[in-house]
Amino acid sequence: MWTRRRTTGALAATAIGVGFGLYWFQPWKLWQDETVQEALPGTSTAPAAQAAPTTVADGDLISHEHTTSGTVKLIRLADGSHVVRLENLDTSNGPDLRVWLTDAPVKEGRAGWHVFDNGTHVSLGTLKGNKGSQNYPVPEDIDPSRYRSVTIWCDRFDVSFGAAELTGATKSPLG
Repeated sequence: MWTRRRTTGALAATAIGVGFGLYWFQPWKLWQDETVQEALPGTSTAPAAQAAPTTVADGDLISHEHTTSGTVKLIRLADGSHVVRLENLDTSNGPDLRVWLTDAPVKEGRAGWHVFDNGTHVSLGTLKGNKGSQNYPVPEDIDPSRYRSVTIWCDRFDVSFGAAELTGATKSPLG
């Protein structure tokens, strides 16, 4: 009788552990791609009296925890607001991925995986898709010149999937 209870208890604990592990790691996302193709805000085919959006800074994504590529642009729209635009993004899918504007420098390799939550960062929202081109509005009360990089941040595991240093026309960090 005692052995049967131990076996049942062990099986129940294992099932709970497996269920929690699946919820936490969400391994199926490694095989699921979400492609998002958004147009740049403030552009249209109709003639406009407004000024065209202006790229204030940009940079190329480098890989950290997962292979990541694409371009990041900080764009000022005609109304003075800003958006962070990811173009030709290609990264792995994962649980709880965010787009962060940060004041941290971008470091190559493992040294860069965990630096972005050490300083100041602003979450621009959940990553819309792990592939494609997409826009993330910068909140009006945020001064984008105070930030020097963008990271695709896994909030669940506190690690960067990839990041880009934002540089202006002179190729020096903003701010």
